[in-house]
Amino acid sequence: MKDRVIICKEPLGFPWQTSDPFLLCVHHLDHFPPGNSKLGVDPKYLRGHTRGNDFQTIDGFRMYHGVHTPGFPRHPHKGFETITIVLDGYVDHSDSMGAYGRYSTGDVQWMTAGAGVQHCEMFPLIHHDKENKLELFQIWLNLPANRKNVPPYYKMMWKEDIPKVITGNKEGERAFVRVVAGKYEGEEGLAPPPDSWAADPKNEVSILDIVIEPYAEVTIPRMENMDQFSNLYFYRGDQMFIHRDVINEHCCLCLHREHDIKIKAGDSMCHLLLLQGVSIKEPVAKYGPFVMNSEAEIRQTFEEYNETEFGGWIWDNDEVIHPKEQLRFAVYKDGKEEFK
Repeated sequence: MKDRVIICKEPLGFPWQTSDPFLLCVHHLDHFPPGNSKLGVDPKYLRGHTRGNDFQTIDGFRMYHGVHTPGFPRHPHKGFETITIVLDGYVDHSDSMGAYGRYSTGDVQWMTAGAGVQHCEMFPLIHHDKENKLELFQIWLNLPANRKNVPPYYKMMWKEDIPKVITGNKEGERAFVRVVAGKYEGEEGLAPPPDSWAADPKNEVSILDIVIEPYAEVTIPRMENMDQFSNLYFYRGDQMFIHRDVINEHCCLCLHREHDIKIKAGDSMCHLLLLQGVSIKEPVAKYGPFVMNSEAEIRQTFEEYNETEFGGWIWDNDEVIHPKEQLRFAVYKDGKEEFK
């Protein structure tokens, strides 16, 4: 049994299976129609869709909680972090701190909800003459009890700044590893928000976005801390090989990481996401957008939100869409601006 590296294998659902310290991982893939003048969906494409609560894929897309534009209008969070990795398309962000921006293919947004924040995440349909594809990961990372009431924090990680490691074998096939968090082959990801569980290197949090060309290999190094889990999501591709195992279906693999693990693609491109980190090992009480340590704290959080609305909402509507010409930018609560 010592030479086995796969502890368990689960089919990919919606959302995907996660383990402590991660709370949620959702893979969104939508083929939205051409956008209208307001960067939303023309009503002629909405036949069969239940606007405002639409998670059923019809004609290739979902509206989620959006009424005119797909996405997630104003909603609160407390007690954890959201990490959004965009593989394709655009996302508009606005929050109760006064921060806002638009990010796109290859960019990552990391937000610490902490003591409480409201935000909206909308998917503007920038293209008026062709399909608007959207593909992203939404990941929730827990906060320990002593960090659940830290001030909220919003950070953009632009694709130009995220480290990418390219490896290859003697035949020339290549693998690409984007280091969203943690380290890989000497490359270290950008600093996460200061109060994140990922900010302490001892917690060994890694988020790796991996693409392997046909017949190429990539090596995932062994864990230093064996009190750590590793979930590998195989979400696109036909076949891959891990040690003695052949994987022919899309799945979540929980890996035993006492040794380095070699992963080889079959005759098609393989796309993987790796999430790992030392467990927080605290009770988790979840209710919708709030994650605390007890039911009493959840009730208290609802009371806080009803009284304060976590700073209120400064925007003129719940589905904030930025002007079409403002592509890839961020404005922070202190007024700092970034344009790409």
